[in-house]
Amino acid sequence: MEKKLKLGVICDGISRDLEHSINVMNEFDLEYAELQYVNDKEVGDHSKAEIGDIYRLLRDNGKPVSCLSRHIFAGMTIANKPGDDLHTRHMDALRRVIDMAKVVESPLVRIMTNKKEQILWGKNGAEKWNVAHGAWDKTLELIHPACEVARDADVTLVVETGNGTMVNSNWTARKLIDDLDAKDILKILWDPANNCWCHEEAYPSGYEIASDGYLGHIHIKDVQVDTPSAMLEVRPLGKGQLADQFEPIARALNEDGYDGVVSFESVFHPGNGNFEEGFRVCVNEFKRLFE
Repeated sequence: MEKKLKLGVICDGISRDLEHSINVMNEFDLEYAELQYVNDKEVGDHSKAEIGDIYRLLRDNGKPVSCLSRHIFAGMTIANKPGDDLHTRHMDALRRVIDMAKVVESPLVRIMTNKKEQILWGKNGAEKWNVAHGAWDKTLELIHPACEVARDADVTLVVETGNGTMVNSNWTARKLIDDLDAKDILKILWDPANNCWCHEEAYPSGYEIASDGYLGHIHIKDVQVDTPSAMLEVRPLGKGQLADQFEPIARALNEDGYDGVVSFESVFHPGNGNFEEGFRVCVNEFKRLFE
């Protein structure tokens, strides 16, 4: 019998009311809960009592947590340095999220990277005139302490391939992991729709870069990007530029025995700002593709 992929959702893409999100998850038989915002707080900002309530609600409804996804390091720049005020605040938040992960039994904690510098490496003249010199090394310096904290806590981090961040492709994510010598504790959170902005092909090239022991978690949504016009449109699943990529991705994940969670990121709305309605438009296609 073929092993099924583990399917879940980022809960606040349905609602920040976790109980309501769980009810909707039950309606569509989605098992794994990824937590980002619960009620009016981002993960890492809840009290011990609130974390206990969150855990009991999830446990009593049979919803294991796939990942705690705070925007750690997002918004930082290469002007920041390890130990400065902003970096210290992010590191403190990371420790709080790790503490929460222990309680709710989350195997993964998400981090982001600092703001994108566009050209990091160059040759034949570009290395002199176009490269943001030192930007990559400064990024490594910012992320390295997080890996040390995670090792001490025995929690795995996943770095998201994010829009507008230094790691915006599987290629840069893998290089970050290798340059930090952190494959034991840091994996890729692959968001193939985000990677569209830098024109990394999701399959086969993006998948193959991540599949050799680097892939830890996956976000699924569909988009249409227009990089020259700086325009991003979220589209119903299967109606964007990844429409022909999802099925081969799902097939490869199954064939290669991917053991992580495929988490639906419900960030589409049909023009009215109602994200639960957007979820309902897309969820059956998500399940058709990845079940």
